[in-house]
Amino acid sequence: MPDTHPSVLAMGEPLLEFNAAAEGTLESSTAFHIGFGGDTSNMAIAARRSGVSSGYLTRVGDDAFGQALAELWRREGIDTTHVVTEPGGATGIYFITRHGDGKHAFTYRRAGSPASRLTPDDVPLPAVAAARLLHISGITQAISPSACDAAFHAMETARAHSTLVSYDPNHRPALWPTARARAIVMRSAELADIVLPNLDEGRLLTGVCEPADVLAEFAARGPAIVALKMGADGVLLGAEGRTTHVPAHRVVPTDATGAGDTFDGAFAARLLDGDSPLEAARYAVIAAALTTTGHGAVGPIPTADAVRRAGAA
Repeated sequence: MPDTHPSVLAMGEPLLEFNAAAEGTLESSTAFHIGFGGDTSNMAIAARRSGVSSGYLTRVGDDAFGQALAELWRREGIDTTHVVTEPGGATGIYFITRHGDGKHAFTYRRAGSPASRLTPDDVPLPAVAAARLLHISGITQAISPSACDAAFHAMETARAHSTLVSYDPNHRPALWPTARARAIVMRSAELADIVLPNLDEGRLLTGVCEPADVLAEFAARGPAIVALKMGADGVLLGAEGRTTHVPAHRVVPTDATGAGDTFDGAFAARLLDGDSPLEAARYAVIAAALTTTGHGAVGPIPTADAVRRAGAA
């Protein structure tokens, strides 16, 4: 157990990943790469690989999938002090398939997962208060009402203790109605210092289309930084009173799974290390791009050295 609290504390649901080895539908896939996922777990790992200490808050089962995730976090140096292992719990899993248009589809088996039983009582108030940054996502809020309550409790605690709050809506329409998502996401943006939507969900949740207008809708809720992720079009950054377009780093993509989560972790790490929001965004777009050059959410997440080498090339 570490002697100090981690700089980044992420909260949410981890999942074991089955990534189809070839393009096609799920029913036509015959081989899968086994990996790891869960947006906030990915974020914590990305932040750690970019050089800051990270911890994770969740619940997992004592099944083989939960044990595999625990071993992953051990290898990555993630603080698991606040990971609760449920006897008999069934850790969630998901399948990824890819199509010729470059898009990927997700199929989940997560109903009743241990993470969905997160409650406000699971939130470690001293750890939230001691962290430099708390990271929450809309998926954490969508998996159950009690997990949503826990997320709000964590964010309110963070604000009360001057811990930065980083928030990614990461909207999944299959998890909850858009009207409910819109209300919860926008309230969360009011509690956040950093908001990290992507363009598609931003359009859906705000009702406006142009990237600058989407960014403005989130910025109006009060966060100091809004980074609107636009995939191959880079990031539109609203910070320090101005809006700046950060172009994407060009790569030949293989699998975009987890790229947004990597951006979130890399961005947070650089901010905590003293970079300006613009410097952090430039670093994070490279990290996110590099993640797309391999399969799965976690394996391709780059180290800080890899990002710097790519940026210097």
